[in-house]
Amino acid sequence: MLNQRTLKNSIRATGVGLHTGKKVLMTLRPALPDTGIVFRRTDLEVPVDIKARAENVGDTTMGTTLHTGDVKVATVEHLLSALAGLGVDNALVELSAGEVPIMDGSAGPFVFLLQSAGIEEQKAPKRFIRILESLQVEDGDKWARFDPYNGFKVNFEIEFNHPTFKKHSQVASMDFSTTSFLREVSRARTFGFMRDLESLRARNLALGGNLDNAIVLDDYRILNEDGLRYEDEFVKHKILDAIGDLYLLGHSLIGESAAINRVTPSTINCCVRSSTRQARGLKSRSKA
Repeated sequence: MLNQRTLKNSIRATGVGLHTGKKVLMTLRPALPDTGIVFRRTDLEVPVDIKARAENVGDTTMGTTLHTGDVKVATVEHLLSALAGLGVDNALVELSAGEVPIMDGSAGPFVFLLQSAGIEEQKAPKRFIRILESLQVEDGDKWARFDPYNGFKVNFEIEFNHPTFKKHSQVASMDFSTTSFLREVSRARTFGFMRDLESLRARNLALGGNLDNAIVLDDYRILNEDGLRYEDEFVKHKILDAIGDLYLLGHSLIGESAAINRVTPSTINCCVRSSTRQARGLKSRSKA
């Protein structure tokens, strides 16, 4: 039987919010069995907790934001992806601002922090969400699909009409029974286009974005001097995002997920919320 996992020790890090540009102090702490992943806003007069669950998803413009009432925590997907990739079931994430720090734009720094804190098993059985029937959610020309699968597999395809994307794979399939999240996915960075920067910042988005925390492209090429970390880094980052968003189910997934055509966190979260309502298609169970 597999048991739940949490951190051995607390650990702190500082960074800036991708969209707010504000400095953030983040503390990762152990949590009791069956707590799940909980974000705590410590900058408020009375700290507020927000569980990392699909029903708490609010705005999904350029990232995944959780909320309860008027209190929000933005850009949670990279940290959630690291927690999912390392199998951490229970943790408390304390934040001094309303956004998780972007770090280098990937899940790699979060993986390093979690491994540095140490991970320990707890005396409670690990629970999974097993997909029993196929389910598809569509949003215009975008879609996300779940299918039964004895393991965890993510398929993703993106389509960008840009010279750089024509040179690199826009399709990836990752079966995590044979693929290492840490080695093959965790270091894939978020990306954006210079042509969008002015309009984003006019909407108070990407205020903290730069070449140190994103792959940036002009109309013809990648502007980062060090280039790409993976040949297919663009689509692998979308897989990274999807893993983080799928962890909003509250448990690790046993099944296959597929998405296509520049799928946004909004579409993934729509699929997640629909799935939790489809009791006949999903089953939560302890691992025997």
